[in-house]
Amino acid sequence: MGNSFRIGEVAERSGVSIDTVRYYERRNLLPAAPRTPGGYRIFNSETIDRVLFIKQAQDLGFSLDEISNLLSTNGSSECRRVRDLLDAKLTELDARLKSMHEFHDKLTRYLAECEEELKRYPDSAECPVVIEIAHAERA
Repeated sequence: MGNSFRIGEVAERSGVSIDTVRYYERRNLLPAAPRTPGGYRIFNSETIDRVLFIKQAQDLGFSLDEISNLLSTNGSSECRRVRDLLDAKLTELDARLKSMHEFHDKLTRYLAECEEELKRYPDSAECPVVIEIAHAERA
């Protein structure tokens, strides 16, 4: 069976665990695999491609529910559904990036404050970040 793979081979070729393949099956992200007379599931190469797609989509920040929607699209509404999902994902990513930039700016400011304090009082510096955090907790 040149184009048939057992679950361990699918897992190995896809870079996931056997449990992950089983989980994807339970979530209906993979089509049900036929079984051999001995009870082994037999998968085809498309299953490996599908697992790789799922992993790549996860790496891009898609949830398994979102991936399920992507995998179930067909017909004329397919492109609209994908576009809407991508638009939502980009909006979410933009919000996270904005938050990360704000956090980066705050850390940069804190670092500058610490460096200034250490320059002015090398032997008796009082950390301005700790003081600011302590005041914020009291407020």
